[in-house]
Amino acid sequence: MRKTTLLVIEDDPDIVELLRYNLEREGFRVLVTTDGEHGLADAAKHQPDLILLDLMLPGLDGLEVCRRLRAQDGTRAIPVLVLTAKSEETDIVIGLEMGADDYLTKPFSPRELLARVRALLRRAQRGEADAGKTRIELHGLVLDVTRHEVLNGGGPVPLTRAEFRLLWTLARRPGRVYSRDELVDEITAGEALIIDRNVDVHVSSIRKKLGEAGRMIATVRGVGYKCAD
Repeated sequence: MRKTTLLVIEDDPDIVELLRYNLEREGFRVLVTTDGEHGLADAAKHQPDLILLDLMLPGLDGLEVCRRLRAQDGTRAIPVLVLTAKSEETDIVIGLEMGADDYLTKPFSPRELLARVRALLRRAQRGEADAGKTRIELHGLVLDVTRHEVLNGGGPVPLTRAEFRLLWTLARRPGRVYSRDELVDEITAGEALIIDRNVDVHVSSIRKKLGEAGRMIATVRGVGYKCAD
């Protein structure tokens, strides 16, 4: 049986050892590279199930690596967990906007590391299974993209077109954090001139219309929003 393969792109030997020890102990196959250029090459060659990417790399930094991973067909869908010693919200936001799926701020505990890795792998598997899906059932809601309809407890929820797009995006990948800019891209869909770009306003309206179910939309301070798993 093929082992789940993780690619670590990290230049700090102590962090590398921490990652390798804890991940291999859980049965993962761990590949390591210490710079961005080799990381991109290894990602394309080995097609890992997940990439753990440090932002502060020598030469090609982690943000550029993430951007290039998302620009290439062979690596576009690989989940990326950003590792950063920086706690500033701007670094986290930029990483997510470049296409990272989640982030982990150093120092981190092995337990938190493993929880994030497993969550991302589950989401990736679920995403593959849900490719082309037109109906989502989550937290008592039913979303139907072909009907452009949301049902809550069997009753229709009167969402605008932009609100539906935003809710569909969040519900399609529960647990995945989306920055406000990413959500703007989803809700405007080329109609920036006729759709309000204020994501916070849309989220507030959706929560109000969903009532108790609106709690499924969680705010990630300084970053954006996610839908609870």
